[in-house]
Amino acid sequence: MKKLKVIAVVVVVFAIIVAILIRNRAQIKAETRNLHVDSYAVTVAPVENEDVVHSLDLVGTINANNDVRIVSQTSGKVTKVLCRVGDYESGKSVLIQVDDKLQDAALKLARVNLEKATKDYDRYKQLYKENSITDSQLEDAQLAYESANDKFVVAQRQYNDTRISTPISGYVTSRAVNVGDFVNPGMVVAEVVDISRLKVTVNVNERDVMDFRPGDKVKITTDVYPGVDFIGYIKTITSKADADHTYPVEIEFVNNREHPLKAGMFAKVYLTARSASESLMIPRQALMGSVEDPEVFVVKDGVASLKKIVVGAGYNNSLEVLSGLSKGETVVTTGQDNLEDGYKVNIVG
Repeated sequence: MKKLKVIAVVVVVFAIIVAILIRNRAQIKAETRNLHVDSYAVTVAPVENEDVVHSLDLVGTINANNDVRIVSQTSGKVTKVLCRVGDYESGKSVLIQVDDKLQDAALKLARVNLEKATKDYDRYKQLYKENSITDSQLEDAQLAYESANDKFVVAQRQYNDTRISTPISGYVTSRAVNVGDFVNPGMVVAEVVDISRLKVTVNVNERDVMDFRPGDKVKITTDVYPGVDFIGYIKTITSKADADHTYPVEIEFVNNREHPLKAGMFAKVYLTARSASESLMIPRQALMGSVEDPEVFVVKDGVASLKKIVVGAGYNNSLEVLSGLSKGETVVTTGQDNLEDGYKVNIVG
């Protein structure tokens, strides 16, 4: 029983203390309000239209100018491997040699047959001019020649396919076979990448994409070479948005021999519109809250009103206003931390 009484007393005392604290807080707030001066000192700035050059800073991944998977067009045993990963190979260089004995024999036979068919056809044409053979005999000779030529072309192609080559100049980034391995048509045997020129693709939102055109100059930087600028040009701007309603923009630039880059590295791209456009601007320090939920105090007839706005890009110490304000309005730039909606203000400075 004593325990219950003690608990009850403690609860009552705690409730009294809370009540006193709440009352004191209310009194302090009321006294603070009574101490409010007639107006708060603030500095202001006008909402104005300014000519600004739209620019974007975006991050993208560097891609090779060309990345080719070398595929076998023949079947057989690998007899020679003429490349290593990391080697630079010129276009049409042979990378893999496949056993070519059968193809070589077939090519020689096709060449002999073509030579014979060519001679027969030439002879028959001469005999036809002398009226010594019929039309059908000449046609048979012509068909035999054309058939022999087609077979020679096929044999030549099959022989060439035993020498697997790269169609582009570049670095070998992978090799999937060794001497003694067996390859089949369609099998990837190596990969060659051309990084003499590089590409970066960035996604630009629909509001900004119309500011740029193919051929526009672009500055590119990387963390690999701090302080080094690479100059590129917009190559393509897609006409269809992706699932996120952004438009892929591809920038191309020459790989720098002094500061070489590799495919897969990150790059920062600085897109700058070719011409300035007029935008509604306010000083950055006028902003209350975050960029996601921006507000400003607008002064009219000595009274500050809190307004929600929508902001766009930032330019040095200014912010673009997309909606919520009009040209000629006045916004508070300092002193707004002491304000509430409807407070009177005194403009200073």
